[in-house]
Amino acid sequence: MSTTGSPPTVADVVAALDRRYPPAWAEEWDRVGLVLGEPDHPVRRVACVVDVVPETVQEALAAGADMIVAHHPLLLRGVYSVAATTYKGRIVHRLIKADVALYVAHTNADVAAPGVSDALAARFGLTGLRPLHPPRPGSPADGPGRGIGRVGELPTPMTLAELTRLAAAVLPVTAWGVRAAGDPGRMVRTLAVSGGSGDGFLADAAAAGVDAFLTADLRHHPAGEHLAAGGPALLDAAHWATERPWLDDLAAHLAAELGVETVVSDLDTDPWTVHAAAPRPDDDKEPRP
Repeated sequence: MSTTGSPPTVADVVAALDRRYPPAWAEEWDRVGLVLGEPDHPVRRVACVVDVVPETVQEALAAGADMIVAHHPLLLRGVYSVAATTYKGRIVHRLIKADVALYVAHTNADVAAPGVSDALAARFGLTGLRPLHPPRPGSPADGPGRGIGRVGELPTPMTLAELTRLAAAVLPVTAWGVRAAGDPGRMVRTLAVSGGSGDGFLADAAAAGVDAFLTADLRHHPAGEHLAAGGPALLDAAHWATERPWLDDLAAHLAAELGVETVVSDLDTDPWTVHAAAPRPDDDKEPRP
């Protein structure tokens, strides 16, 4: 932050975020860092969001934000036009017209310590944390405590059914909720968590020897084969809900590091908006007189 008493600039915020979540830590396919914004523009208020969509942009503009820091990239794949006739082009145009900068911290925030999965682990009070999937030795992200996901111990052992109810209570509310796979009575003492899509880390959860693994976007066949092989029980939450907790840590860091005001979006951007549980067999029976 400037020592002259003036607010930090976009460049100052970028520098602070790059120190905490170095872009070199991101996966090769990822697109992180400053997406748009004038480096010398002052930043008094930062909006923290999971997804850059018209609704979160409107929320940020209504809050008077000068900059948005998002987890998911707006422009991840090849883009040949940002014309206002396209979905993403309209977002880009709106941000530029409002002079609002955009920064993305994605897989570099996933692997960081503290990072996305540390915030998720904190919701369950996990202790003795270690990475679920450490970075490749010698890679830019290699370092103490860093890696995808976290493994820890619950404060109190509980059954899988109890843990599923706890997850639904401590995670942000979504229509998706939380579903679990495994014996409902299985005792869970150690839990692995991974914010966002954790389908690719089932083998890591099994190798870690945990009792259960909570993540998002689990698929039918990999989950079934994992359980058939004796792997940990599974809990599948909404993608957005597993990453939203990190926004609080992000906002607190920016406020402490730069003295900026921060607003955190609680707008549920999970695409699944309706959930209906199958009726129990007894529910269809006519009540007896």
